[in-house]
Amino acid sequence: KIKLPKKTARRYPAYELYLYGEGNYAEENKNLLLTGIPVLFLPGNAGSYKQVRSLGSIALRKAEDVDFKYHFNFFSVNFNEELVALYGGSLQRQTKFVHECIKVILKLYRGREFAPTSVAIVGHSMGGLVARALLTLKNFKPELINLLITQATPHVAPVMPLDKYLTDFYTAVNSHWILKAQDLRNLTTLSVAGGFRDYQVRSGLTFLSRLSQHDSALSVVSSAVPRAWASTDHLSIVWCKELILAIIRALFDLIDESTRQITEDPKKRMSVLNHHFVRHPAKIFEENPEAFTELTGAFMWITVKASKWTYSVYNESDGKYFTFPLASHRKSYSHVYCENNMLDTSSWIYGCMNSNSSMCLKATDLSWRAELLPTTKVVILKLQDYPSLSHVVIQVPPAAGNKYTLDCEFFKEDSRTVQLPVTHLFSFGLSSSKILLNSTGLLYNVQLQHFNQIYQAFKIYIESHCQSLKERKPSVYRLHIPWSHEDSVTVAKVPSFIEISAKLHIAPPQHDNRLPELNIYSSSDCQYEVKIKSYPYILVFQIIRFHADTLPVYVVSNILLTYGGQLSTLISTGQCSDFSLELVRTAKPYKVEPLLSIVVFLQGFHWFRVIWESLSLTEVDAAVLSSQDAWFPLVSLILFLFGTGIAYWSGVFFSASLKLLSSLWLHLIRPSVLQKDNKLITPRRLCEVLSLALVSWTTCGAFAVLIMYLQYLFKDSDSSKETSQNSTIHAVKNQSSMDSTSEATQSLSKSTTIAEAISSLKMHVTVLNLFTWIVLLSLPSLTYWLKNLRYNVRLDPDPCRSTAIILVCILEILMNSSTSEVKSSKLLKITAKVPLPLSVAMLAIGRMHLYKVPHFVTFSLLLHLLCCIL
Repeated sequence: KIKLPKKTARRYPAYELYLYGEGNYAEENKNLLLTGIPVLFLPGNAGSYKQVRSLGSIALRKAEDVDFKYHFNFFSVNFNEELVALYGGSLQRQTKFVHECIKVILKLYRGREFAPTSVAIVGHSMGGLVARALLTLKNFKPELINLLITQATPHVAPVMPLDKYLTDFYTAVNSHWILKAQDLRNLTTLSVAGGFRDYQVRSGLTFLSRLSQHDSALSVVSSAVPRAWASTDHLSIVWCKELILAIIRALFDLIDESTRQITEDPKKRMSVLNHHFVRHPAKIFEENPEAFTELTGAFMWITVKASKWTYSVYNESDGKYFTFPLASHRKSYSHVYCENNMLDTSSWIYGCMNSNSSMCLKATDLSWRAELLPTTKVVILKLQDYPSLSHVVIQVPPAAGNKYTLDCEFFKEDSRTVQLPVTHLFSFGLSSSKILLNSTGLLYNVQLQHFNQIYQAFKIYIESHCQSLKERKPSVYRLHIPWSHEDSVTVAKVPSFIEISAKLHIAPPQHDNRLPELNIYSSSDCQYEVKIKSYPYILVFQIIRFHADTLPVYVVSNILLTYGGQLSTLISTGQCSDFSLELVRTAKPYKVEPLLSIVVFLQGFHWFRVIWESLSLTEVDAAVLSSQDAWFPLVSLILFLFGTGIAYWSGVFFSASLKLLSSLWLHLIRPSVLQKDNKLITPRRLCEVLSLALVSWTTCGAFAVLIMYLQYLFKDSDSSKETSQNSTIHAVKNQSSMDSTSEATQSLSKSTTIAEAISSLKMHVTVLNLFTWIVLLSLPSLTYWLKNLRYNVRLDPDPCRSTAIILVCILEILMNSSTSEVKSSKLLKITAKVPLPLSVAMLAIGRMHLYKVPHFVTFSLLLHLLCCIL
C-alpha cells in the first residue's frame, strides 16, 4: 500500500493506491526506491485492485528474461469495488483520485536516473472511462499520460443508463474527446473488446473510432488479436493469458533505449500496437527494418518456373534458396501467395530487384509483408504493386529435427474471388445460400453480399471433402470485416464439417461499399461447400444483445397503458377491471408505435430537426440509436411485445404472491369487520410522510422508496386478506334464507362494500406493479449506499432523492384511498387519458435514459392523487 498525502486520504477515505510485487522483487521495492517504468491499473465496475496481478506477474517474468535491463512497476487503485456502471455519482470522485495517484506515483521517481514524466494506464471496463475522463479535469496536464489501454470499456454509451450522473459523465467525456481531438494526438489509445462472449458490454460500445477521428486511437476485438484469436467474457479479458502477453510484449517494444521509458514518438507507439494487435508478421518488432538484406551462406540456388509449388522440409542438412522468376507470370497472374507453417520469427521470403541471373545477393525482406495465422504464416503479394521485383526468393535454412511445409502459387484474383449473397433476415431458416469450391488452389475469398447491418446474423456451414485420405494441414477460415478490426478465425481439420457464426459489432461507415469476406486458406485437392442460413432465434438474440437494457421502458409502458384502461373502465362501469384482462385489452402496440415511427422518420429531415430543436424538445432516442447504427426495422414492435409478455406474467406472479401472502396473514390474524378509514390525511400519516422524507434527505432516497414499497405491500396484503375474509362471510350468509327486508338491505350494502373493496384492491395491485419497477430501477443506488455506509451515511449525489420525497407524499395517501373517492372526481377523465401520451413520451426519450422512467410514473400517480382529493 502506498501512503497518500493526508489531505488526499481524508478526502477519499474509501480509496487506496497499491504497488504490485512478488518474491524478491516485492522485498526489494518495499522501501519504494523504484527505477522502472510506471503503469497504473484501474479496475472497473465492482472490480478488485488485485486484478493487476495478471499484468504484473507476466511483466516480471518478461523483465527476468532480459535480466532487468528494463522493467515495469505496476500500481493499482482500490476503488472499494464500487458499482460505477450502475451509479454514476462517484465517477467524478474516482477521476480526481486517479489524478492525485498519478502525482504521487511520479513523485516516487523524483531524483532517479531516467525518472519518468508520464504514466501508462491500463483500465478495465469503467476504469478505462475514468482514465479518459482525466483529460476533462481543468488542472490536469495531458502529458502526464502517454499510453492508455482499455479492456472491455464501454466508450460510446453506458450499458444501463440508470441515473443522470452516469449519462452526463459520458456526454462530458465524449464531447471533450471530440472537441479536443487535435490536442490528444500525443496520447495513444488502444481499446480491446471481448467479442461475442462478453455479454455485459457488447463490443460495439468499445470502439473509439466514431468518437475520436484521429490516427492515435486503435480499437480491436480480442478474436482478431494475433496469437489470441479468441473471444473473452467481461472478467476473463483481465487475465486471458494470450491478451496479457500481447499487452506486455507491446509495452516492452514501446521502450525507448535512450530514456528507458515509454517512447514519446506517437508514430512508433501506433506501429507497435498495430504489430501486436492488428497484423503480426511473425517477426520481432523493428522500428526501422533494413531496406535490403544480404542473402549469404553456402546455400543451393534452385529456380522454380511452375505456377504452383510445394516443398516439405524434414531434417535438411543443407540450406536452399528457391527463386521464382516473375517476368513469365506477370501476364497470366495478378498475385503470388506463399505460406510457411514453420512458426519461427526468422525471415523466409525475399524479393530480388532487377536480377537477370538465377541468384541475387541483395534483396528486400518481404517477411514483413507476412501475416501470422493460427497454424501458418502467409504472404499475398499483388504483382502490380512490385514492378521492380524480378524474383521472389524462398529461404529454407538447414533444419535439424524440424518438419514443416512451404507452399507457393501464382493466381488471378478473379478466379479466387466468389460472391455469395446472404439469406433474407426473415427467411426463418427455410432458405439458404450455397456455393461449391472445387479447390485447386490454396486461397479462396468468399464475399458475403448484402451483409452490412448489425442486426443481421447468420450461421455459415463449411463442409470439406478430399480426394485422398492422406494427412493434411488443417484449414483456416477467417471472417474478415474490412471496416473494423473484428475478424474471427477458425481452424478445422480436413475433411470436416464446421459451423461459424457471422455477426457484426459495428456497421460500416457511410459510403463504405466494401464487403465482408470469408477467407479460406485451403488444401489444394479438397472440395469446400459453403452454406449460409439465418434462423428466427438468432434475430431474437440480436435484439436482446443490442436492446435488452430498454426492456424496463417497454414493460412500464405496457403497465401504464393498462393503468389508463382500468381508470377508463372505472368511469364506464363503476368497477376497476382485472390487471391481466385489461392488459390484453388495452396494451396494443398500434397505440404508440406509429407516432414514434413518424417522428423518427421526420428526424431525418433537416427542417424538422430545426423546428424540433427550436421547441427545446429532447431528441428521440430511436433517432440517436439510428445514427449509431444500433436501430433496425420492427425492433420497437418486437420489444413492445416482449414488454407485454413480461408485464403480463409479472402481473400474474405478483397477484398470486399477494394472495398467498394475504392467505398466510389471514390464518394469523382474523379481523371481525372490514376496516375503513374515511380520512385520507391524518396526523399519523403526516408524521410518516415527514419521517420518510427526512430519511430520504439525510440518507438515501432509494432507501426511503424501499420502506414505502414494503409499507404499501403490507397494506395491500392486509386489504386483500380482509376482502377475502369478508367475501367468504358474505357468501356463507347468502346461503342461509333471509326473510326480513332489513336483512336483505343489509346484505346488499355489505355486497356493495365488498365489491368496492375488490375494485380498490385491483387498482392498488396495478399501482404496486408500477411502483415495483421504480424500486427495481433505484436498487443500484441503494446497493451503492449500503456498501459505502461505513464511510458516509448520506449518499451524495443521490439520483433518487427528489423523486423519493415526491413519491412518499403521493403513495402515503394513495395506499389508503379507494375507487369510490376516485369515481366522483372531475379530473378522472383527464387522468384516464394521460397514460397513453405518457407511454409514447417514455418510449421516445426513456430508452437511453432509464432514470426518466420514474418521472413519468410519478406524474401519473400524482394525477391519481388529485382525483382522490378533488
